[in-house]
This record gives sequence, C-alpha cells and structure tokens, in this order.
Amino acid sequence: MQITDVRIRKINDDGKMKAVASVTFDDEFVVHDIKVIDGQNGLFVAMPSRKMGEGDFRDIAHPLVSEMRNRIRDAIFEKYDELLAEEGAQAPEQQETQTTED
Repeated sequence: MQITDVRIRKINDDGKMKAVASVTFDDEFVVHDIKVIDGQNGLFVAMPSRKMGEGDFRDIAHPLVSEMRNRIRDAIFEKYDELLAEEGAQAPEQQETQTTED
C-alpha cells in the first residue's frame, strides 16, 4: 500500500494541535482527521479517534505495523514542513505589502 497524497490543514491558534491531515492510499482509500500535535517531546501524529465513555479515546483507524505508522508519520511531517516553509517565504512578502500600503 502506497501513500499517494497527503493534505494538511494548519490550525491557526496557540493550542497543542498544529494541523489536521488526510492521507490517501493507492489513490483509492483516504483517512481523514489525522492530527499533528505538539507534545512534551515534540511533534507527533495521532490517528483519528472517538471519545468513549468516561473521557477515554479509541482509535477509529490505525496502522497495524510500525513500518506503516512510520511511513504515514514521515509523509505527514514532510508535507507539514513544506507548508511551514511556504508560510515563512510568504511572510516577508506580506510585510512588504503592508508597509507599502500604509
């Protein structure tokens, strides 16, 4: 099973959740709502989950082997880093536009 597309939606607030991803496999199957979270030891990926009973969460979809989990994580982080780099490149342009408009 190959990862054929990754889409990232960045969350623009100061919370721990930084982005939400959708990952497509073999151009035939997609998993939505994979979260990029900034934890105590850095960024990590949390699979889609549902709240159960007394505050416990249970994954709705998840890889069964660590190799697949690592491929998903790496593909999401690669796309997330690209998004941050694009935003960083656009920031100086936006600042220039704002100063010339003032």
